[in-house]
Amino acid sequence: MSRPAALALHLALCSCVPAERQPGEHDAPSRSRSESRRPKRAQLSPARIANPQPTVVVVGEPEQLPVLTAPFKDEFERAAIGDDYYATGDAYRIEAGRLCVKSARNHPLWLRHRLPTNARIQVEAEAASPDGDVKLEAWGDGRSAAAHLSYTDATSYLAIFGGWKNRYHVLARLNEHALDRTELVIEPGSDDPRQQPVLPHHRYRLKLERTDGHTLRFWADDVELASFSDDEPLSGALHDHFAFNDWETPVCFDHLVVEPLPS
Repeated sequence: MSRPAALALHLALCSCVPAERQPGEHDAPSRSRSESRRPKRAQLSPARIANPQPTVVVVGEPEQLPVLTAPFKDEFERAAIGDDYYATGDAYRIEAGRLCVKSARNHPLWLRHRLPTNARIQVEAEAASPDGDVKLEAWGDGRSAAAHLSYTDATSYLAIFGGWKNRYHVLARLNEHALDRTELVIEPGSDDPRQQPVLPHHRYRLKLERTDGHTLRFWADDVELASFSDDEPLSGALHDHFAFNDWETPVCFDHLVVEPLPS
């Protein structure tokens, strides 16, 4: 083929090449040769994390901790909560020599000392809201927290002072919503001191006690609010810790005394 003929053939072939793609003209973007040879990665489903919590290091399992043989006292006169407690949430803090909490959403602060079967727990408590709702746990597993919105999966007895926006004083076993819980209906203005609501900014002396291995009793300012006898008492491994707890109300605690009692 002559040189002029070859040149004419080359020009004719070049005129058939499509123009540059416009953005959005094709669904799939162009890839380099090296990219086209890479094996496709498997698509992984997002990891499901139930009840996400802050990372807290626990030194020793709760059931391996020592059982109290002498009274444990805490005045909270320090800057940090310290190693005597295990937090299942980040809502707890020390403020002006008191342990304070707000919006813990049933994520307790567990005492890292085991309770004997019989014990007396005393603490001062002050709610900063007319909603009341001061909450303590006893004879629980030392590590658990609510897995759902409703606290139906506790491992302990729950003593609730002015719960449900100051409507009830409650003693419950494992489930604070249980139909068979011991409750006292609050009636403002009643002559019965047991039915009075929790007053904001009033320091109450709360006491929770078991002396015979199965009967739980709950007091506020030396007034017994509730008691019940448990045919299947919570005690021993996985039922031998005390905790502070809270839903939303800001509450502060002080002068904790946990006293072992004779079996």
